[in-house]
Amino acid sequence: MKYQKIISIYTRKFTNLRHIYYRQYVTTTKKPIYITTPIFYVNAIPHIGHLYSAVMADSLKRYYELKGHKVIFSTGTDEHGLKIKQAAAKDNINPQEFCDKVSNKFKELFDTANISYTNFIRTTEQTHKDAVKNFWMRLMKNGFIYKGKHEGWYSVSDEAFYSTSQVQEIQNPNSEDKSMIAIESGQPVEWTTEENYKFRLSEFQDRLKRWLDENPQVIVPSNKFNEAKAWIDSGLTDLSISRPHSRLDWGVEVPGDSEQTVYVWLDALINYLTVNGFPWQHEDMNGWPADIHVVGKDILRFHAVFWPAFLMAADLPLPQKILAHSHWTMKKQKMSKSRGNVVDPIKVMNDYGVDTVRYYLMRDGGISDDGDYSDNNIKERHRKDLAGQLGNLFSRSISPALNPSLVVPSPIKFSNGVTEKDASLYNKLQNLSDLVDKHFQDMEFGKGLSLIFEAVAEANKHFTNNEPWKLKSDSDQKETVNNVLFYAAETARISGILLQPIMPTKMTELLNNLGIQKEQRTWEYSKFGKGWNIKNNRDILIFYRGDNNGILFPKLKLSSQ
Repeated sequence: MKYQKIISIYTRKFTNLRHIYYRQYVTTTKKPIYITTPIFYVNAIPHIGHLYSAVMADSLKRYYELKGHKVIFSTGTDEHGLKIKQAAAKDNINPQEFCDKVSNKFKELFDTANISYTNFIRTTEQTHKDAVKNFWMRLMKNGFIYKGKHEGWYSVSDEAFYSTSQVQEIQNPNSEDKSMIAIESGQPVEWTTEENYKFRLSEFQDRLKRWLDENPQVIVPSNKFNEAKAWIDSGLTDLSISRPHSRLDWGVEVPGDSEQTVYVWLDALINYLTVNGFPWQHEDMNGWPADIHVVGKDILRFHAVFWPAFLMAADLPLPQKILAHSHWTMKKQKMSKSRGNVVDPIKVMNDYGVDTVRYYLMRDGGISDDGDYSDNNIKERHRKDLAGQLGNLFSRSISPALNPSLVVPSPIKFSNGVTEKDASLYNKLQNLSDLVDKHFQDMEFGKGLSLIFEAVAEANKHFTNNEPWKLKSDSDQKETVNNVLFYAAETARISGILLQPIMPTKMTELLNNLGIQKEQRTWEYSKFGKGWNIKNNRDILIFYRGDNNGILFPKLKLSSQ
């Protein structure tokens, strides 16, 4: 008995020490960067807007990895709700088969687009259903769910209730009939009365206001922040978070009540926790909270109002940033099947190349305002920016006609000052990495890419003005020729590193041809003069050509031509 008591004391001490050590480990270990796309609703096949969200999140993921961070990047598909069941019935298959089919279409798109997600979640997975039930019980335990009568204007298409101020009456153009639609979405609504569970959203109005006031950068861009603030300031009412099972049976059953199904948007939002192993067994939340939620502007309300309120109610940390991008239009009109202006993202990538499309989306896509899609604009970006500027500079930097040995002396002379002829390009390259870094941090991707291509254009101008092809045979001009070749190659190297998040395949090809070692392709090596190979401890930069004959962006060969 005496020994058992001693063992028990030491067991408790060891357990306490282990717990203390675990807490210290969790608080001192660097948290992974956690980036998400929205999970995409599988009621229809993917479109260019889905690809835009995915490329944006993927570019952020690759950017943070270049800066030395471990990154969790999650995407996936939202597979519950009445619209899914209706779409499956239209296809004469059961809902699960329908979800499998369309979810695979999203995977195919992301694999084609080189989207390097670490997790692809589906809400029909059992682990997610378990997470939803656990989260529901947390809200119930904390007193934020109650059962009550709910009535209002309900949209089957939006799977949402709208208040009287959010709907309007319209005249049917083909008859004298009138109907009600949701102002925000334009979808038909009908007056519905039912009993379901409600979330006490109204109790979080002050807390949500304070959250936004204390974190003015939490929602970007600023116009979307202002929208979210206006929604909260206008007053919040309690939110219906379940549907009668008789009306919706394709979803997660409410714990303890088989007559009710969890509202699809509560179900969907919890995916961000499921990916991180929620409910957690220990204090380590595996990367939670999310560092960046990338979402489209049409689902901002769910992520900027409902989601933080749900998390507050569950006593969980809130996301660090919500990036709400705008949409793609065509000729300033919303894309829709009825207008015949929907873009097939896989066909576009087959026509123009994956990295060309990725670059176009990130260069011209709308953050604050909608981007207007045009095939001609993609062709112009390929012709002018990629082939005409970057591709041209790359070919010049490894030109065997100017430099048959493909070696260039290192610019030791820069320590003695920069010539007037080189000053403009030199200054651009000195500051380029830091400026691009700031724009990417601020989610201003177009501005960052613009700076890179301004430097590339300056390097081409520098090359042309120095006319090295006229000097190559003059032994007295060897240093000038080497200097010009160095500036061309150095601009290509720095640009190649900075453009990796946007065009990973083509920039790998560029850096391979410049002989840049893989460990010297991180963000820290995007500084001027840093990261070249040295041969035999001499200041020699080594270039070698691959199998592309020096052409990084070949002329487009479109299937329609």
